[in-house]
Amino acid sequence: MYDISRYANYLASVGRMTTDTRPVVDDREVIDGIIAGFRSGLLELRCIGSQRMLRQGVSMTHYHVMSMLERHGEMTMSHLAEMLDVSLSNATGLVDRMEERGFVERVRVADDRRVVLSRITQRGRDLLEEVEVLRGDIMHRVLERLDDEQLDRVARAMEDVRASVAAVLAEDPGAIAPDHAHDPGQARDPIAASHGDVLAR
Repeated sequence: MYDISRYANYLASVGRMTTDTRPVVDDREVIDGIIAGFRSGLLELRCIGSQRMLRQGVSMTHYHVMSMLERHGEMTMSHLAEMLDVSLSNATGLVDRMEERGFVERVRVADDRRVVLSRITQRGRDLLEEVEVLRGDIMHRVLERLDDEQLDRVARAMEDVRASVAAVLAEDPGAIAPDHAHDPGQARDPIAASHGDVLAR
């Protein structure tokens, strides 16, 4: 695992150097450091609001399912199981527990009553919004500690990253499955995109 402290120390040392004295660093090392920084920051965001969710009997897996249902709309159980990368029986049990707590509900398709869809309830949406507001407040507090020059650098860096993402996807459209594409304007929670959570009871 990449040691993020090495990257932090590197950034601090570079900041004290002139252009002529800055060392030549392998791009791979810098990229690894940036990725480590992203992962560390996302992990911190992931923890924000977790206690509030746990008090309501909501695991990170529940949160992930609600986020997917809000983003992609109603899903059949088989489709949900596929996106979670779990068995159909595991997905069914998970939805059963969430339905008992009022976060999701099952509905039948009018044209074919044999087809059952899962969808998020208003209570589920309210919980997502509550956690998002909490996380947004934390992010505001973090960014408000930066001065104008630092904020400008962050904004320009984010634009560069978005442009690079667009270029990569243009070269490799298959990098994101068509049925799992996200609308950047509706992105809710990058940390909820992880499918590695252990299914909570």
